[in-house]
Amino acid sequence: MDFTLSPEQQMIYEYGANVAQKYDYRYWLENARKNKFPEELWHQTAEDGFVGLMIDEAYGGGGLGLLEMGLLVEGMSNNGLPLLMYVVGPTMALGHINMHGTEAQKSRYLPDAATGKSIFCFAITESNAGSNSMRMQSLAKPDGNRFKLSGSKTFITGADVSDYAVVVARTTPHDQVKRKTDGFTVFIVDLKAKGVDMHALSMSVVNPEEQFTLFFDEVDLGPEDVLGEVGEGFKILFDLLNPERVTIAAMACGVGRFAIEKAVAYTSERSVFNGPIGAYQGVQHPLAAAKTQIELSSLMMRKAAAQFDLGEEAGPASNMAKYAAAEAGIWPWMRPCKPTAATASPTNTVCMIIIPWFVCYARHPLIGS
Repeated sequence: MDFTLSPEQQMIYEYGANVAQKYDYRYWLENARKNKFPEELWHQTAEDGFVGLMIDEAYGGGGLGLLEMGLLVEGMSNNGLPLLMYVVGPTMALGHINMHGTEAQKSRYLPDAATGKSIFCFAITESNAGSNSMRMQSLAKPDGNRFKLSGSKTFITGADVSDYAVVVARTTPHDQVKRKTDGFTVFIVDLKAKGVDMHALSMSVVNPEEQFTLFFDEVDLGPEDVLGEVGEGFKILFDLLNPERVTIAAMACGVGRFAIEKAVAYTSERSVFNGPIGAYQGVQHPLAAAKTQIELSSLMMRKAAAQFDLGEEAGPASNMAKYAAAEAGIWPWMRPCKPTAATASPTNTVCMIIIPWFVCYARHPLIGS
């Protein structure tokens, strides 16, 4: 078993450190506090070829897999640059079109998306169904050989900056199917189409990408908008959800590692009594334990990504990676601790702004999609 990254994979992993020289954590935080999408960083990564990482070379992409995308997301998060749009767009939406789209769909959507000219988001979560997607109520009602989509989706990341959404809906209501997994269809929806509306959600978490509720009112869709087969969307649904879990795990590992590095640096700078607080085992041991959990979670993320790329069953490993990484990312900062003059630091700002993001996103199986 070889854990060594190839030179190309190592370059992808280190890209975050390179791009952070121009767009660092302060840039991310400035945009996050304004709920402003970091367009300059997005277009820089697109120009450098990373938005289309999972798109075949024939359509202008990198022709790489989920492992490389996980390395990219983790590497950027290592440097304080977690971007949810990389999860819902290049990974979930574009990866899915690349895997299951028709030749016409790939030719129409992927070249512009690979260059960042067009942006995609993903929509499955509903307020009344939550993580129980079997009971989603958004319905694309057949209308001849076309469909009329009505319903709503909530906690949709970056809908305001997206041109299209990959939307999971029912074409048969859940109370009319023999099996609860029947009747799902995946669509590509133009967010500028008649009948589409969106409202921003008020979120307490500081993040550059806003969350939205999408409303669909008799949105006209045709067979050219269907990803996969009508009524058989559940069969390919986890080709969307497992990559989400893997990249969220990668992001959690990276942000956790970023916070630990900030904490370690501070423990070397902050001195009390006869030396830096990092010289005390009471400070060293929790940081060492946190580092261990982050690295273990990163290995599970890479295993899940490798299984997915090999076409193997990746569900269990993806779930374990996401759970482990979310816990590892928040564990050291959620332990009971009464701040003192010795422990209070600017590092707390990192923990208070980034870490709670995992509580509302990474620990929940579907929220934010």
